[in-house]
Amino acid sequence: MTFETPAAGNANLVARVKGILMQPTAEWNRIDGERSDIKSLFTGYAAILAAIGPIASLIGGQLFPVSVFGVVVRTPIVGAVVGAVLAYVLALVGTYVLGLIIEALAPSFGGEKNRLQAMKVAVYSSTASWVAGVFGIIPMLAILSIVGLYSLFLLYKGLPILMKSPQDKAVGYTVVVIIAAIVVWIVIGTIVAAVTATFAAGAVGAAGLAAYGV
Repeated sequence: MTFETPAAGNANLVARVKGILMQPTAEWNRIDGERSDIKSLFTGYAAILAAIGPIASLIGGQLFPVSVFGVVVRTPIVGAVVGAVLAYVLALVGTYVLGLIIEALAPSFGGEKNRLQAMKVAVYSSTASWVAGVFGIIPMLAILSIVGLYSLFLLYKGLPILMKSPQDKAVGYTVVVIIAAIVVWIVIGTIVAAVTATFAAGAVGAAGLAAYGV
């Protein structure tokens, strides 16, 4: 196998996003042969794309506040920023944990236990869900974020190529990883929702009092 060092820069990031979304098999094979390290995977790729959703939701929440029982509620900017930052940090933590899960399960499905390759799968398969986060900028279009489920297909395509598991075990490997990942994301989502709800509740109370001239 010939190893390549991925080029740096925004152009390479855009090319990688386009490649993994439109030609996943070819792109996974290219990724498999790249020399890289976990730090650059996160700082040069994950850290950039994972910010899309939180930033979009932060902007959308301020520009398009929700209405609760006829009262317009806008989460205080401080609470919105805290929620966005927390969502961002936990997204990166969740991706790293996903990589550890992929690595740990590899031998059980005939694959090779390789942390760097596992992190590549975790990071690059998350591309679709991160990019889909842009729909959060308009709450009414947030439902379109469901296209992020394409990341599950990317995971399915990447596992046998990078982790060297037999193709006939790819489905089982993917399903188990997804189940484990769901647990991780439920925990993360619960934490973010709890923090955001705390600030939102305060906003609802303040808005209600203002509506009644209190």
